[in-house]
Amino acid sequence: MLLTDLLSTVQSYISRCACDLSLGKNEIEILKSPQRELQVSLPVRMDNGRTTMFQGFRVQYNSALGPTKGGIRFHLDQSLESVRALAALMTWKCALHDLPLGGAKGGVICNPKDMSTDETERLSRGFIRAIHYFVGPGKDVLAPDVNTNPQIMGWMMDEYSRLVGKNAFGIVTGKPIILGGSAGRLQATSLGGWYTIREAARSVGLELKNASVAIQGYGNVGYNAARLATSFDCRVLAVSDSKGGIISQKGLIAEDLNRKKQINGSLKGFPETTSISNQELLELNVDILIPAALEGVITSENAESIRARIVAEMANGPISQEADDILFSNGIHVIPDILCNGGGVIVSYFEMVQNLILQQWSEREVISLLNRKILSSYADVQNLSNASKVDMRQAAYMLSTKRLLAAIKMKGWV
Repeated sequence: MLLTDLLSTVQSYISRCACDLSLGKNEIEILKSPQRELQVSLPVRMDNGRTTMFQGFRVQYNSALGPTKGGIRFHLDQSLESVRALAALMTWKCALHDLPLGGAKGGVICNPKDMSTDETERLSRGFIRAIHYFVGPGKDVLAPDVNTNPQIMGWMMDEYSRLVGKNAFGIVTGKPIILGGSAGRLQATSLGGWYTIREAARSVGLELKNASVAIQGYGNVGYNAARLATSFDCRVLAVSDSKGGIISQKGLIAEDLNRKKQINGSLKGFPETTSISNQELLELNVDILIPAALEGVITSENAESIRARIVAEMANGPISQEADDILFSNGIHVIPDILCNGGGVIVSYFEMVQNLILQQWSEREVISLLNRKILSSYADVQNLSNASKVDMRQAAYMLSTKRLLAAIKMKGWV
């Protein structure tokens, strides 16, 4: 599945809800249409003195529930269509977790791995200058995503603050803690995902102690998913990054892997491991499979080969609709992305609240609130799945669509 196919996939899940929720044509149309879209050209002076033009995007998909919220990607595989798809996904994610937020997403076509720190800073500030009138606290809040991080969020916050003439901590989340960021934010997506895995294990009768885990993707989410596995008494047997994967029946230690990757830029060649491909990792006979990379890695072509008992979508859109149906029919418990990886936006919301009231909560407080919030969401989805005899994804979309549509109707949009 290409990233640009993700929007049609999300829309197909909305259409599946139409009968169950008795949606009319007008309601379906408004749910399938983004509210605002912006495309900008960014001139950036490079270290060699030349100016390079970059293309950037921001899509605010729906603000019925509140100000829009969503990450910024720095990646070569970006387009208005792909950003639109991810903004739609964020809309349903916020609704599912009962947050007073709408969904948005942004991106810049670039390869930050080929850029210096100074070039990345100039690009980050240039992007904010180009879109600052389009975003803001109470309007649209930015966050880190693929190839963006707390430092980049700090630059963006500082540039926006200069433009509006005051400190505006609330323009971004995922900031450094010293600049108004929240404790617990870096691990929030992975930790929230593990909380849902724990609940799923109970549902399928899986004992987590010594359960085997494979993780595809070793960025921030994949690394923290591996690091936290020991907290849930699980063993990580295999991990991978963009250059391939490794497996060890003895188990892998996240911190050791991270040091290797920081030094060599890859996991390949880690001592006492066997090299495997990303595709081979997905098809391993493990208890828990965690796709934590990019979209569309499990399709109709490889779904029959998936042998994990639980697939936890810590990435956005890693499973195509056709593959989803195959996994469900094969009895594999899929924790859908809008439920599984919701910890990031939940703690981002907590960061927004802390910025608004000028307080900073402890990591223990943040984690406790995250646990309570995401477990409530999981219970709601599981109960609806059981009652309606549908898979977890369909139940998640039914629940979030119902909440979103209630706000749309109360505002008189339809």
